Amino acid sequence: MSKVIDTVEELVTPILEELKLELVEVEYVKEGKSWFLRVYIDKETGVDIEDCGIVSEKLSEKLDETDPIEQNYYLEVSSPGAERPLKKDKDFQKAIGKHVYIKTYEPILNEKEFEGKLLEFDGTQVTLEVKIKTRVKLIVIPYEKVAKARLAVTFS
Repeated sequence: MSKVIDTVEELVTPILEELKLELVEVEYVKEGKSWFLRVYIDKETGVDIEDCGIVSEKLSEKLDETDPIEQNYYLEVSSPGAERPLKKDKDFQKAIGKHVYIKTYEPILNEKEFEGKLLEFDGTQVTLEVKIKTRVKLIVIPYEKVAKARLAVTFS
């Protein structure tokens, strides 16, 4: 599976660089009987359907040329959406001050899931401001213990 993802990342990166777009994530997943190759892209001002269409067309050509995937699959190119995953150090840096959701590999203070405002990220740990009932608490999570992280939408 990761061979497909690595190959697709190699193929799509020059296309995105040319268009001044950023690769957020590549997924290759089976849902029901069908396989889906999903490529999530972004840029500072956000991507639109035209950006997705251009990337889809150019990537589709490259995939047809190199034929790295044995199964039939559906190619989807889209924005990561409001709950964008935080994968790289720079994603965490850009998310400082925003509301995030973090799941850890092992419990920290008897919890594995945290949601709150990202206050700091220094490359080794993540500091969150979490509201528990009426109290505000700071939680420091070692970066290597972060299993999954994403922006979180809040409704006030």
